[in-house]
Amino acid sequence: MENSVDAGATELTIQLEGGGIKLLRVRDNGNGIPRDQLEYALMRHATSKIASLDDLQCVASMGFRGEALASIAAVAHLTLTSRTADDAHAWHIQAADGSHSDIAPAAHARGTSVEMRELYFNTPARRKFLKSEGTEFGYCVEAFKRIALSRPEAAFSLQHGSRMVWQLPAQTGERNLQLRIAALLGDEFTQSAIGVDRHAAGLHLYGMTSLPAYSKAARDLQYFFVNGRFVRDKVIAHALRQAYQDILHHQRHPAFVLFLDIPATQLDVNVHPTKSEVRFRESQAVHQFVFHTLQQALSVPIAAAQPISYGLHQTTPNFTVQQPMSLPVSSQPLAFYDALFGREQTALAATCAVAITPPSQPAANFPGQDHAGIPLLGFALAQLAGIYILAQNQHGMVVVDMHAAHERIVYEKLKIALDRQQIPAQPLLIPVSFSADALDVAIVEEEQDTLAQLG
Repeated sequence: MENSVDAGATELTIQLEGGGIKLLRVRDNGNGIPRDQLEYALMRHATSKIASLDDLQCVASMGFRGEALASIAAVAHLTLTSRTADDAHAWHIQAADGSHSDIAPAAHARGTSVEMRELYFNTPARRKFLKSEGTEFGYCVEAFKRIALSRPEAAFSLQHGSRMVWQLPAQTGERNLQLRIAALLGDEFTQSAIGVDRHAAGLHLYGMTSLPAYSKAARDLQYFFVNGRFVRDKVIAHALRQAYQDILHHQRHPAFVLFLDIPATQLDVNVHPTKSEVRFRESQAVHQFVFHTLQQALSVPIAAAQPISYGLHQTTPNFTVQQPMSLPVSSQPLAFYDALFGREQTALAATCAVAITPPSQPAANFPGQDHAGIPLLGFALAQLAGIYILAQNQHGMVVVDMHAAHERIVYEKLKIALDRQQIPAQPLLIPVSFSADALDVAIVEEEQDTLAQLG
């Protein structure tokens, strides 16, 4: 796909079978490969994208190492068919086990087709380490998304077996990137994201980044492109974390599709075998540019939000002490307060109006008590603002987040049940629907036994 983009293709068709293990075919309508260069395309360390020393110092193409096709031909059946605009017909060459056939004429429209069949057919020791068909297909889909996001002006289609998975028309106009992002990542992301577009000192950062309200538990919706190439760079990652650190919980991750255009002379893309990492000549300047651009873009919608008013003469929130303490019915099980604050009936009776159900096991089994039997969090005195518990222990006053405490107790119970292999499971009366990509589904199918052990 990267070679197709370099060839100026405006239509790319990808066909898969068996998750890409049995068949993987990429076809484009690019410039094509001349007949006398077909054999060179399968040679190691040979490339047509570097013609001078200046090209080495200013790499502007997606693929340039000249190793991919040769490596694939060594472990699979490879067929390369191509036709240029000046040729009367196409030419094709076949390769397997590191050797190739003679070049022969073929029927093909202008462009190139690369077909790979039976990956690792001659190295069964490596083939057995391939994942399931669904997982390998998920990897292919992710690679497809990255290239399709970087080129909204080109049409892409992905077919797996007889099923058409993606069919993305070429997008034109000012909103072409937004339409491509919505097609691949969904309207939910685009509706919860803001646009970024800034020029400074030869740098250009543009794309879309999510608002703090739309965050993810994993980094699966983070796409950053440098000169059209998807990368995972430590400098960029740190700048992004800093831009969100004051407005996003540290365990949550933002979602974004961002593009950084930088002069090729200020960039080294030949530092990683998979070209997924880059090195900036002025890394500090790039870091500051990305950080300040995102910080400024995020500050506008946050500042436009309705400010919280506590009154003219009040500078801090007015926390009301409620006594006796009333807990929401949904905070189950209520017995977890025993583990946090002990079971002294005299102390609890004076401060808590709810019926405390005795736990199924002694509170000493829970972490949180010292050797003297006094709970580390002390004894509950009151409830603050409906969500915090004010407690007193031998060291002073303690403020406890009720929801966080509940989650921690449930987590400890699950750990104990996991050690005893007694995690209960209950079928849902009404199934819960949620969105998942192909890789998520494949992993769930592979790890069914593990998930069953986890309840």
